[in-house]
Amino acid sequence: MNARTLLFFIILIPIMFFGMLYGYVLNLLDGNGDRFARIASWWGRFSARLFGIRVEVEGEENYTPGRSYLVVSNHAGMADIPLLLGSMKLNLRFVAKEELGRIPVFGWALRNGGYVMIKRGQNREALKSLLSAAEVLKSGRSVHIFPEGTRSATGKLLPFKRGAFLVAEKARAEVLPVTIVGSHRITPKKSLAIHRGTVRLIIGKPLRTADFPNVEALMKASREAIARNLG
Repeated sequence: MNARTLLFFIILIPIMFFGMLYGYVLNLLDGNGDRFARIASWWGRFSARLFGIRVEVEGEENYTPGRSYLVVSNHAGMADIPLLLGSMKLNLRFVAKEELGRIPVFGWALRNGGYVMIKRGQNREALKSLLSAAEVLKSGRSVHIFPEGTRSATGKLLPFKRGAFLVAEKARAEVLPVTIVGSHRITPKKSLAIHRGTVRLIIGKPLRTADFPNVEALMKASREAIARNLG
């Protein structure tokens, strides 16, 4: 366990707990989770500074902060979520595993903050819970989904699952592809170590669902846009 991992447990975990508690109370007051989203954005920036992670963002001209998008990206490290929250100028919600929603305080804040809790598996209930993300998009908020479904241990792009693109189709939302470069070296899979370093977020041009004949074509175009920037 390195020094940055100790900082995570000693400093960041308590801040997360009280931040989640505060966010939960705010969610009860405003009912839409927008204030909680601002807290989450601050937490993402604070986390990067605390652990010495430099974030380089490219392609900010490719999206409009006030609009809603279905954001998709590759997933190679635990740092991906705070870095996206802190760097994307969007009113952003994540799709998360249902188990996280059961954690006291943490899960309550996520649920009331508009995060989408999905069931595992490929059954109808899992798809139904995923498609509820379309309602968040229609409300004017952006939603992020990792279409690989899991983290890559090497940074290499894994196959995409079509669920994210069904959400985009149902909501008639633009898909915003984001490539995350270098995060697998910051927080390696199956390790508690946290390393200093630079992570690049490369934001591609949005893809309109209406421009594609089907979900598979949209998924393929999104994957190609992300893979192109991975090099």
